[in-house]
Amino acid sequence: MALCASAPRTQWMAALWLLAALWGRAAAITRYSIPEEMAAGSVVANLATDLGLEVRSLKERAAKLDVIQSKNYLDINKETGDLVIREKIDRESICMSKTASCFLKMDVVLENPIRIFNIELEIMDINDNAPVFRRKTMHLDISEAAAPGERFSLTNAVDADVGANSIKTYFLSESDSFSIDIQTGSDGSKYVDLVLNSDLDREQRGLQTLILTAVDGGVPARSGTASIVINVLDINDNAPVFNQSVYTVNVTENASLGSVVMTLNATDQDEGKNAELLYSYTLYTSEKTQEIFSLDPNTGEIKVKGPIDYEEIQSFEMYIQAHDKGSTPLSGQCKVTLYVVDLNDNYPVVTIKSLKTRVPEDVPVGTLIAVVSVSDKDSGANGEVEISLNHAARLPFVLNKSSEDYLELLVSQPLDRETTSRYEITLRVRDRGSPPLGENETLILEVLDINDNAPAFPQSSYTIHVAENNALGALLTSLSAYDPDLNENQYLVYFIMEKEVANTSMSMLFSINPENGNLYALKTFDYEIERDFLFHVEARDSGSPPLSANVTVRVVVQDQNDNAPVIVAPWRPQGSVVEEVIPRSADKGHLIAKVIAIDADAEQNARVTYQVLQMSDASLFSLDQYNGEIRTARMFSYRDPRQQRLVIVAKDNGEPPLSATVTVKIATVENALPFSEATEVPIEYDVFTDLNLYLVIGLGAVSFLLLITILVIIVLKCQKPKPKPLKMPPPNRNSVISRNSIISQRSSTIADSTLISSDAYWYSLFLAETRKGNVVVRQPIVPKGAGYFVSSIPRSIGPSEISDSRASTLEYSK
Repeated sequence: MALCASAPRTQWMAALWLLAALWGRAAAITRYSIPEEMAAGSVVANLATDLGLEVRSLKERAAKLDVIQSKNYLDINKETGDLVIREKIDRESICMSKTASCFLKMDVVLENPIRIFNIELEIMDINDNAPVFRRKTMHLDISEAAAPGERFSLTNAVDADVGANSIKTYFLSESDSFSIDIQTGSDGSKYVDLVLNSDLDREQRGLQTLILTAVDGGVPARSGTASIVINVLDINDNAPVFNQSVYTVNVTENASLGSVVMTLNATDQDEGKNAELLYSYTLYTSEKTQEIFSLDPNTGEIKVKGPIDYEEIQSFEMYIQAHDKGSTPLSGQCKVTLYVVDLNDNYPVVTIKSLKTRVPEDVPVGTLIAVVSVSDKDSGANGEVEISLNHAARLPFVLNKSSEDYLELLVSQPLDRETTSRYEITLRVRDRGSPPLGENETLILEVLDINDNAPAFPQSSYTIHVAENNALGALLTSLSAYDPDLNENQYLVYFIMEKEVANTSMSMLFSINPENGNLYALKTFDYEIERDFLFHVEARDSGSPPLSANVTVRVVVQDQNDNAPVIVAPWRPQGSVVEEVIPRSADKGHLIAKVIAIDADAEQNARVTYQVLQMSDASLFSLDQYNGEIRTARMFSYRDPRQQRLVIVAKDNGEPPLSATVTVKIATVENALPFSEATEVPIEYDVFTDLNLYLVIGLGAVSFLLLITILVIIVLKCQKPKPKPLKMPPPNRNSVISRNSIISQRSSTIADSTLISSDAYWYSLFLAETRKGNVVVRQPIVPKGAGYFVSSIPRSIGPSEISDSRASTLEYSK
């Protein structure tokens, strides 16, 4: 416990001893001197040697440099013990005063134990600053009346350096009028005065520029310059002078008041107030002249102040002086003579009486528009006046003289407001003076409108195309007429002239907006029922009496593809399937059936083509896309099924295309089977037309030839033994009876005649010869009342060739 208590006391005593040692050491100050602007890295001295320290102790004891009241410009190299400059030292930035001595104080501090060394670094001045004038340009105002020897103080230059490096002397650029005098102050500063050596004349040289140079005493010496701008002040030592002593000017009589006759120009070589001039009349100028002419005292302008009449006064004389505004004014004088020039100075005067400013366009020729009179105050030729209209405008008016002093303005041609609605009638008046004087008087005449123009359509007729199935109320076109009249004479009303088509009024089919002529459809049109309409539209103005015009309107209904094709052959009941029976021995190209479709539309929408939609065997059959003929593409083989199925689509050429399909079932048999159940149905007609008459005659002729052929075959058949009956498998009688077809075991010539009815019913006649000589004639049942027309001409009708000489038997099925 005793040891522990004594330890702190021992430490306090050691610290007090150390502080006492440091205090005694700090009393010794180490000083160094260096010039300013030394490069960074330069060595000032070796601190370790100068302070009696070992170099390694600097690092061990964490030596540092503490600069007092300044920037740390130096540093200690702990490896060598050198005091090194960290950055350049500018003496003028450290020591702002002009004293010769400049010190940088710092402490070297060592740790463990603490020890402080005081160091003073003296910064020596070098000539690194040139003299500088506080004002680069000095302005001096010196009167030209200043006496030689007068002195003017100048701003001196300053130099941041001290001692011998400060300002030593001044120099002035070469001058005939000025020199300098250098004075030295108590502190050694140099001052300079500018001394006037000779008289100044502002009119010869009003502005002078001198260069003042300050040079310091450094080696090498530095200098600075400033400009001295001397402005010579004017005194009133020059009198005003006119450029002429006598002026002669012409002035016309009756010159307008305020017009400038002339401007006097006197000059004064002085400046400022000494050169500012005032002009005035002298006592020698008459009062009459001063009443007629004014003189501007500042500008010297002579203006017309009163009326000038050549017949009263032919000339004027003026005596004018100009004096300056100096303290002791000086003046100059001149004489001005004005000669009055006689002119034709009175213009003709036009007087308009009884003027009409508005007339209707149907006013008769010879109507009085205005009464005109002219006068001129001049006499002789200057008072003789000529008046005329502006003929270049080709106005429908004429001037006629009614008396000695008056003329009448009359209508000479019919007026048309639609051609010209407003006239500017210019009356040209000229006297016979030299030069002649004239006036133009313009009269404004407005032409009032009358209803003299009927409405007019831009076209004589309109053809409007509208697609069928149009929307109710659809805008078809706008029928706009034009009426050049104005106001109510121009306001048009449109309406449809009534006309009945098939007991239907046009107003039930179309509507027109009475105000703008927009034509609307009140009905949805069907191209298959109605194709075009013809009617008239009238446009009537609101004048009194009203005038009107009409235009022919033709509305053409355009077809749309709104009807699908209807398959009319082969004929079959609604929704049933067409069945055909052909022999398996049929050759390639054998006609099986012909699909015929009709389309109620027109042109491209009714152009039908045929395509195979489905086919059980694509290699067995072919379809002509244009006439719908189904033919065998090759002969049947034993591998081919006996039943074939084709789905044919008939498609029109519309946008989008519409179509219809038919299913054809084809059954192949080994031999032909006569149809014993076929029935002959008479054809009935509701309307007996010329076409039906020709058809009946043609059918009668064919029937007659057929009867002769049957009789011949029967005769030949009776001479031959009867052939054995043909054994065939039981046929599907329903399918055989339902079709109108001719079956043959060998190829035969088939001629077809297709008759297309408007109700899509067909009548076909097929003739063929079988190998056994059997002929079957089938006639489809034609509904009662079905009218028809020929759509294709039969190619050929003739008997088939008989390959053998044996008699054949003809069987006719009923």
